[in-house]
Amino acid sequence: MILGIDTSLGTAVAVTDADGAVRSEAASTDPLGHAEIIGTLLQTALTDAAHGPLGGTGASEPVVLTHVAAGMGPGPFTGLRVGIAAARAFALGRGIPVVPVPSHDAAALAILLADPFAELPRFAVVTDARRREFAYTVYDGLDDDGLPRRVAESALAKRDDIDAVLAQLGAERRDVTAVPGAMVALAAARAVAADRVADLDEPLYLRAPDVTLSAGPKKVGT
Repeated sequence: MILGIDTSLGTAVAVTDADGAVRSEAASTDPLGHAEIIGTLLQTALTDAAHGPLGGTGASEPVVLTHVAAGMGPGPFTGLRVGIAAARAFALGRGIPVVPVPSHDAAALAILLADPFAELPRFAVVTDARRREFAYTVYDGLDDDGLPRRVAESALAKRDDIDAVLAQLGAERRDVTAVPGAMVALAAARAVAADRVADLDEPLYLRAPDVTLSAGPKKVGT
């Protein structure tokens, strides 16, 4: 089983089987209270996961985790640090590896799996970056390993410019307000199965503290 944690927007925690069956999910939409709620959400998700897949009523059984998936952003500096630190601490305590997952990849996977038979056009996951800016990443379907095919890396755009930027990239806009923990875990499971665990040591911070980005699109983390 895989524990998924994401704090790029709200706080989301989930446990899934390796094949993606969701064992439990717990989330808070509060964009600021990550540190206050994450411990409670972890406890809830792990307790619920012991009863089997969602909707199950079987007897309690041990939750044997093999990996912890950590949403790496893009997201605000403080929020991301809380989730990544929790993932690393939990993994260290259990002696299991952390699998880094770009948070927009997990959001894109949720969009693509909402109707797996639909032929979606190229689209951009768009999240509110505050300060009158949006973060966006562009995707074009699923690849052979079942992971979202990223065709433009995460970047920032001014609120008044985002639609023009996406039009230039030929991408439909898909606004996202929450990143599902289950999709973070599923993306990690597929990456592990395909031997494609990303070497993503550094979080994708929207901006460094006390730094103001210049106008126009700019790569996240630069």
